[in-house]
Amino acid sequence: MFFGLDGVEVGLIIVFICLFGGILSGFPVAFAIAGAGVISFGIIAALDSAGLLIHQAIDTGSQVYRDLVNSGVKPDTISVFRYPDLPRIEEAVFPRGWEDAMNRNVSFVVNRMNERVLAGQSIETLLAVLMFVLMGITLERSKIANDLLTTMARVFGPLPGGLAVSIVVVGAFLAASTGIVGATVVTMGLLALPTMLRNNYSPELSTGVIAASGTLGQIIPPSIVIVLLGTLAGDLYSRAQEDRAKLEGCTDALTYLGEPAVLSVGTLFQAALLPGIMLALLYALYAFGYALLNPDKAPAVEMGSTNGEPVTRGEAFTWFLGAPVLLIVGAILLGNMNVIGDQSTTVSRFSDIGEGASLRTNVGPECQASMIELHGQEAWDTAVAEQAAINDAGGVQAARALSEEEFAEAQAAKIANAAPIGTGIAIIVVLTSLFLTTARGVSPSTSPQPLIVGAVGAILMLLVDILLVGPGTSAGLAVVLMALPFAALMYGVVHATKICAQNELIRVVFPPLVLIVAVLGSILGGITNPTPAAALGAGGAIMLAAYRKLKDQDRTPKVIIWSTLAIIVCILVGINFDLRINAGTPSFESWVAFFVAYAAYLYALFGLLFSCYVLYTSGVLSPVVRETAKVTSMVFTILIGSQLLNMVVISFGGEHYIQQFLKSFDNEFTVFLIVMIVLFVLGFVLDFLEIIYIVIPIVGPVIYGGSFDPKWVTIMIAVNLQTSFLTPPFGFALFYLRGVAPKEVTTGHIYRGIIPFVLIQVAGLALLWWVPGIVTLVPDLIPN
Repeated sequence: MFFGLDGVEVGLIIVFICLFGGILSGFPVAFAIAGAGVISFGIIAALDSAGLLIHQAIDTGSQVYRDLVNSGVKPDTISVFRYPDLPRIEEAVFPRGWEDAMNRNVSFVVNRMNERVLAGQSIETLLAVLMFVLMGITLERSKIANDLLTTMARVFGPLPGGLAVSIVVVGAFLAASTGIVGATVVTMGLLALPTMLRNNYSPELSTGVIAASGTLGQIIPPSIVIVLLGTLAGDLYSRAQEDRAKLEGCTDALTYLGEPAVLSVGTLFQAALLPGIMLALLYALYAFGYALLNPDKAPAVEMGSTNGEPVTRGEAFTWFLGAPVLLIVGAILLGNMNVIGDQSTTVSRFSDIGEGASLRTNVGPECQASMIELHGQEAWDTAVAEQAAINDAGGVQAARALSEEEFAEAQAAKIANAAPIGTGIAIIVVLTSLFLTTARGVSPSTSPQPLIVGAVGAILMLLVDILLVGPGTSAGLAVVLMALPFAALMYGVVHATKICAQNELIRVVFPPLVLIVAVLGSILGGITNPTPAAALGAGGAIMLAAYRKLKDQDRTPKVIIWSTLAIIVCILVGINFDLRINAGTPSFESWVAFFVAYAAYLYALFGLLFSCYVLYTSGVLSPVVRETAKVTSMVFTILIGSQLLNMVVISFGGEHYIQQFLKSFDNEFTVFLIVMIVLFVLGFVLDFLEIIYIVIPIVGPVIYGGSFDPKWVTIMIAVNLQTSFLTPPFGFALFYLRGVAPKEVTTGHIYRGIIPFVLIQVAGLALLWWVPGIVTLVPDLIPN
């Protein structure tokens, strides 16, 4: 025994001392982590060779241990923490010598690198990090934050604490568009902090709200933290549930749980949406409440109007609230009445596979008892009854090819049940109509005739769809029939665009909002996974930044506008036409649609390349690419270095020791609470990347191996990690803000200002703890 401590405990202490020492040494964190692993391994190996590190292991050959196992206790649950009186034997920390441990773990770390960094599905998901970083840095360099801060200050400034509330709104908006904490905090610190101080805002409130709002990018999707945490959590959850199932006597997790043990990054994005919005609301409510209690420290400030034309309350209520609500509610009601819905006539040539029982029932008695304990006796009895009925019917029906009569009958039934108005037409009409009503609200004095023409076009599109376009109508004929109403609608939309451009709020918010909706909508809606969506966001950000740069240079941005329209044409043609010209004998309209889509694709590609050229010649693209390379290389280097450190912890039994300690508690909530407290404390001295790649792999098999919803567990961890940016002494948001704050703002102001927001963060965690439905609501509503 070394200082009366177990050898494994001494090894863990040495690892953490080396890790903290490496971080404090000033070396780049990525290399400090790897160096800490190598140095700590050498120290532990030297002490072990000198006979100073002795591990007190349970004597598995003793009669007491055998009696305990024979009594029904599973060997995996036996530990020195749960049964401290069991006989012990002394053994070296490296039982077969440190040379053998080194040889064994070098191969282990190589396999871990290949699994998590170089190969498999993880590398595709991790590519989303590069794309989201590129998207965020590009938007940050396009001065989107400057415009947002100015505009939101004019909108919320007249309210008590309005400038602070506007900071929260901008922080949430930038979180959904950039997600780069450093860029957001620095930008808001440079632009907003002097303005708030000039208007007699408290330095504590000003610095606190800027630092806290800047960290919202760590939780509001698309979040790099969730991408990194999700790739790790998915692997940990599936493995932990497999181990849990085998421990309970079942063959696999699917049998035991009744559903696959799968956790995707897209699902985590859905789960993070409401918690991110909740935190932003809590920040804004605190700022507003602080202003009400201390009006002299957060006064209302009139910053000017965002609209060129005065609008009465009645006009604003009618066109900004009443008409949009009527349109949206009406579309939802018509959808529920099957007036709006699917008009597809596609029918599978094969029958559906027969459904199996809700639970597998052909299991052993041990697994059956475990499944009854997990799902309840009623669910098990229901599954047994379902399986009996399936067996009586001859077993689960396999898919078979339909006869021509059956196929025609199925197709006729689908045509008969088709909705009169297609979902695509309804979406186009609703979105463009919202644009028309907004334009009317922005400028009520402008002649409404063009807007009326657009509204008539929208109504005609619905009538044509109901009366002339049926499920059997070819796509080409549908385009011809819709051409005139669509042209009238577009005439109104073009006029509405010119009107809306007069409103600063719409002009500033709308372009990045469209990009956010495109990226998040494709992920949250289950259309695609995060990597293609991130590529879409990166390309859109480049085009948006080039548009802004051309406007600043008084050059025409028509190429980018037409490129954006070309992308829309690609999407519309791809949805409505069969572009598989290599399959069978394509029709004439399929060839026409293919060439239209291909031409639009080539023009969109030209627009993207032109945008890159504009940014390159403007001196923007090169620093964006360098910064992106710097951030992503740091992330991947930390990932590799952390595997080396984990290798060391596993080699002398540290990972097993920590897991046995956590498993010694019977209550899952107690275990998870301990982990959350440890993560919160580590956030004071470690960055979120180190915590994700060093700590989570160690505690993950325990917290993901229980009955908790993995989405809830992961989002709780993500919100907890967000505090690592705010907690002194190493909160990065505090360093970013300190670097750009005026001289009159001291470090004490920043530290005191951030305390209420850290408490709000803890309160948010408590709220998610007691109301887990905040996390699971959106994933439950959206099919995956």
